[in-house]
Amino acid sequence: MLGPPVIVKLASRALIAIGGEDWRGFLQGLLTQDVETIAPGEARFGALLTPQGRLLYDLFIVARADGCWLDCAAERRAALLQRLTIYRLRAKVTIAADDSPVFAAGGDRPEGEGWLLDPRLPALGWRGYGVAETQAGSEADYERHRLSLGVPGPADWGEDSAYPLEADFDLLNGVDFRKGCFVGQETTSRMKRRGTIKSRMLPLDFEGPAPEAGAEILAGTLRAGEVLSGLGGRAMALVRLDRIEGAALTVDGRACAVVRPDWLPSPLAGEGVAAGDG
Repeated sequence: MLGPPVIVKLASRALIAIGGEDWRGFLQGLLTQDVETIAPGEARFGALLTPQGRLLYDLFIVARADGCWLDCAAERRAALLQRLTIYRLRAKVTIAADDSPVFAAGGDRPEGEGWLLDPRLPALGWRGYGVAETQAGSEADYERHRLSLGVPGPADWGEDSAYPLEADFDLLNGVDFRKGCFVGQETTSRMKRRGTIKSRMLPLDFEGPAPEAGAEILAGTLRAGEVLSGLGGRAMALVRLDRIEGAALTVDGRACAVVRPDWLPSPLAGEGVAAGDG
């Protein structure tokens, strides 16, 4: 990221503390990730979806001795708390905001307890929970690192607009297809099984400043996708897999190119990518 180890406080992330004797079963029926087998000191990546299978909230589930933390987008924590409370019904579960900070680090594992390898991709580095308050880099540095690896984030998938397979959750350890039911499972499993995913979030390279979010990517005169989040020279984009292979792409009249990250299995286009196990 910036040399070992560089620690960044992620002000964009916040925690929800989940406890009570039913906490595992409660989350198991909601989230895309297996919660029953997670061990204290382990982190897993997942999401809470709409019943129609679209992404609502991305989550890191951080298991503790008596429950877990849910690491979520700070601006969406209040809404997630409200939704979890609605789902709780009679389950013996406690749900509360926790204002402990969230950290990320690149390079070697920082010293001390509370540092866990990012479950999406080892190259992303470490996430810190309950660690000493320290910082040597900015969140913009972390975003550049994420973009350099071609990993999408919350700014790319928004809320109730993208499917988890479009956002590469299946390739970044965000969906466990072997677990039991979860909210939105029917649509998610059907897309995976049938290989019907037509678009993926992939990194886009270009010269100059990043185009505005929503800028159209063209393959000749055909729409091939749209720009999502980005910084100078690199952005994430939602692209049509059947229109990018071998095509001369442009955005805002500038040449651009979709880059295949190392973690993305071949082939890049068509049903082979959609059906990959990741």
